[in-house]
Amino acid sequence: MRIHKEGFAIIPVSAVLVALLYAFLSWLNPYEIIEWILGIAAIVFWFLIISFFRVPKTNSPGNPKAVLAPAEGKVVVIEKTQEDEYLKEDRIQISIFMSPLNVHVNRSPVGGEISYYKYHPGKYLVAWHPKSSTENERTSISYKMSDGTEILMRQIAGAVARRIRFYKKEKDVVKAGDEVGFIRFGSRVDVFLPVNSAIKVGIGDKTTGGETILAELP
Repeated sequence: MRIHKEGFAIIPVSAVLVALLYAFLSWLNPYEIIEWILGIAAIVFWFLIISFFRVPKTNSPGNPKAVLAPAEGKVVVIEKTQEDEYLKEDRIQISIFMSPLNVHVNRSPVGGEISYYKYHPGKYLVAWHPKSSTENERTSISYKMSDGTEILMRQIAGAVARRIRFYKKEKDVVKAGDEVGFIRFGSRVDVFLPVNSAIKVGIGDKTTGGETILAELP
C-alpha cells in the first residue's frame, strides 16, 4: 500500500497542526489523565488523515465485459434514468457513496478511450441528496470501449468533499481499473450503464474500486 500524491502536503502539515494543538491543550490542562486522552486522540486523528490517502493494491478481473466499481464504498442507488448531459438516452445508474473512511482513489470502470470530459462547478449538497448528481460540483467522463459502447462516470462532490481531481484528458486510453482520479474527503461516484446490462450488485453492497464487478455488458 502506498500514499496518494494528494496527501503529500496535507499529511505533514496536519501532523504539525495536531502537535501544536496537543501542546496548547496540554499546557492549558493540569490533569495528567486528560493529557493522555488528548495524546491518544491526536494520534488516532493523524492516522485517520493518513488513511484518507491510502492506495491499496488492486487485482482487477480480466473480463472485458465487466464494468468495475470506480470507487470503494457502498451502493446507494440502482435505477433507470435518463442521462441528458452526453449520452442522451436511458441508462441504468449505479451510485457508490464514499465515506471519509473509504479509499478515495477513483478508477476507470472499463478499458477504452476517454471520449468526453467536462467539469461542472456547483453546490455542495450531501452526497445522497437526489439532486446532487446534477447540481453539485462534479465531473463527467465517458469511456468509449473498443466495440463502441460508452460508459459514463460522474465524480460528485458532497458536503464535506471540496476537491475533485481527474488526471486524464480526452483521447487518453485507459485500462479497466486504472487510477484516474481522486475525491477528498468522501463523496459519491455515479456510473451510467446500458439498460440491458446484467447488474451484479444490490443496494447496500460494499464495493472495492477496480475489483468489484458492478455489471456485465451484453
